[in-house]
Amino acid sequence: MHEPEMPHSSEPPQDVDSGPPSPTHLGNQPAQALFDRITAEVGKIFIGQQELVLGTLVALFSSGHVLIESVPGLGKTLFVRTLGRVLGCRFGRIQFTADLMPSDITGSPIFDMKTQEFRFRPGPIFTQLLLADEINRSPAKTHAALLEIMQEYRVTVDRVSYKIERPFLVMATQNPIESEGTYNLPEAQLDRFMFKLVLEYPSAEEESNILTMHSTRDDLDDQLAKLETVTSPEEILAIGRGFGQVRVDPKLVAFINRIVRLTREWPHFHMGASPRAGIALMQGACTLAAFRGRDYAVPDDVVELVLPVLRHRVILSAEAEVEGQQVDDLLRSLVNSVEVPRL
Repeated sequence: MHEPEMPHSSEPPQDVDSGPPSPTHLGNQPAQALFDRITAEVGKIFIGQQELVLGTLVALFSSGHVLIESVPGLGKTLFVRTLGRVLGCRFGRIQFTADLMPSDITGSPIFDMKTQEFRFRPGPIFTQLLLADEINRSPAKTHAALLEIMQEYRVTVDRVSYKIERPFLVMATQNPIESEGTYNLPEAQLDRFMFKLVLEYPSAEEESNILTMHSTRDDLDDQLAKLETVTSPEEILAIGRGFGQVRVDPKLVAFINRIVRLTREWPHFHMGASPRAGIALMQGACTLAAFRGRDYAVPDDVVELVLPVLRHRVILSAEAEVEGQQVDDLLRSLVNSVEVPRL
């Protein structure tokens, strides 16, 4: 039912306390260098899809999760395997189906004949990079189990809590074409995802490079084994904590606040974004600034993340749906109506 890419340990892992961030990371030149090394190494196998790569890394270093909307066959499983190898993190995949139960994700107690007592067997959720494939094919109680773990970073079974080792990133996918046999995620659950990334087909040049790469018929595991591991979970946590010291000017805070609040007044939206959207914009802008080698955020950082942060947090009005309006186009118009502050 699920396809973990690497075996689980017999016991759930514990949180890694990496301590305070190293001062050497706070200038953000090391952060930029690390980001460049990660993307360069990932690009050796995973071609194109820059929005997916950037959005996933920003979410990972910001302790967020991503929802991915794409048709099948664009390399999402390959991406999470590649990313796990490059980051030195464990990775896994769960194929969501209509009969998937919460215990299939979290794990469950099993009876140990030797000790004559029940022992908890951890499920595939005990990993660090998780691809939750076609999440909308499972019923609400299975969604709820996953989303609670995403928020709390722990699994509770029989009143016993087991911690999820961090960093912990969920990449949940849904197919925008097939709706038969699917369950739409409620708005409150969609709001738990930091970003919604929409993947498009690769360009002609990128697709040509993909075909050339796979024409060699090299085994994928052999290709992955050649990748260099450029960081570690401990370093990811330490650098991510350092991003909290990226400076955000009060004018930029007002800019973010204005954008989020305007979604609640925009005539084409039936429902606007919550304050959690503003927090995601703020944290994402700080991480993006660090990836660009700065210790301060600028309006361009915010504008670049507006669509991934807001597109799943607003609901079109009935009139806008009838007129065939697109969420992304409306959000661009909204942002263009807000005066950009001079810092």
